[in-house]
Amino acid sequence: MNQANYSVHQLAELSGVSVRTLHHYDQIGLLVPARSANGYRRYGEREVERLQHIMLYRACGMPLSQIGELLDSPSFSQTEALHDHLERLLAQRRKLDQAIRTVQQTLTAAQKGIAMSDRDRFEGLKREAIDKNEKEYGAEARMRWGDEAVDAANEAMLALDEGAWSNMQALEEHIKALLKAAMAEGDPTGPAARELIKAHARWLELHWGSGAYTPEAHRGLADGYLADERFVAYYDGACGTGATQFLHDAIHALL
Repeated sequence: MNQANYSVHQLAELSGVSVRTLHHYDQIGLLVPARSANGYRRYGEREVERLQHIMLYRACGMPLSQIGELLDSPSFSQTEALHDHLERLLAQRRKLDQAIRTVQQTLTAAQKGIAMSDRDRFEGLKREAIDKNEKEYGAEARMRWGDEAVDAANEAMLALDEGAWSNMQALEEHIKALLKAAMAEGDPTGPAARELIKAHARWLELHWGSGAYTPEAHRGLADGYLADERFVAYYDGACGTGATQFLHDAIHALL
């Protein structure tokens, strides 16, 4: 049997992990490959096995920093790690089963004309929103802000009661109206823009959870908006061409 000796592209194809992610793992010291004479990354069996553990723990939602500490611990045991993986996956399955039941209840209620309880409907909406955000933005958000920040934001959303959830949805629409008004005013530091940024900051606080918001993080997010065509499409589509740029400029001017 030949010893494993993969290039970064070969390992990416084999594992399903992107080349960009493997580069990131190397940069943060989580998965450091050997280097060939020409400087290219080469992954042996030890690195492949380590990547398997990383992927399993990531599938369980563990932050990268915690994964690194665990794998580098002198007391690390592969058998214990696999038992831990199993327990985490079973817990995930219980959460997924609950989400499936909520969807099934919603579908049955719609098909039979049965009124679904507000509690069941509300919990389903929150879980659906989190899953949608993870699918569309999760990878980039975790790369930029870290697993702990994203996981905390998801937990904050799950913890919202129905009143706070409704307020957050209403606030999102209010932000769009304020953005249109501020653009019409034409001044990213004007009264309408000031109200816009206050509302946008409040919306982030609701999403990120108590204590997570800072002006620096807000400005960083604004930079991310311009760099991501999905956010540009969201704000420009709702408020007009140039809306994302205006929001970005107002955030940087006022914070």
